[in-house]
Amino acid sequence: MNTNDSVLFPDSLKKLMITASRFGWSFKGVPLTLDAGFDSVENDRLIRDTNMVPFIKPNFRNTKDKKIIQKRTNAFKKQENTYRLRHVIERSFAWEDKYRKLVIRYERLEATFKGFRYLAATLINFRREFGRKVL
Repeated sequence: MNTNDSVLFPDSLKKLMITASRFGWSFKGVPLTLDAGFDSVENDRLIRDTNMVPFIKPNFRNTKDKKIIQKRTNAFKKQENTYRLRHVIERSFAWEDKYRKLVIRYERLEATFKGFRYLAATLINFRREFGRKVL
């Protein structure tokens, strides 16, 4: 099933918090960075309810008021340095996408798919440490 991430977000956040409580983890004050597709009052509230700090790039869809746009832009500029760290994660996913086997999932078993992901991560780290010409 192909579903937009923003639809899956509330349930995923809930499951994350259940897992965190089982392990005794606290996310209090931890920034949660999300792209503009997740910018909504509801998502902001869900994140704050978990005591995390939402760092969501503003999405100005249906916003015409220049004062509101300016206010939200200025508020985001204070968080922009933290938000820019997202590229590290996004780049990691892009490297993973270079392995055709992972781009479209054909495996029925979760263990098989995870195995291919671990293999890709190993190759990415190996190439980073020893260079591309080694393999």
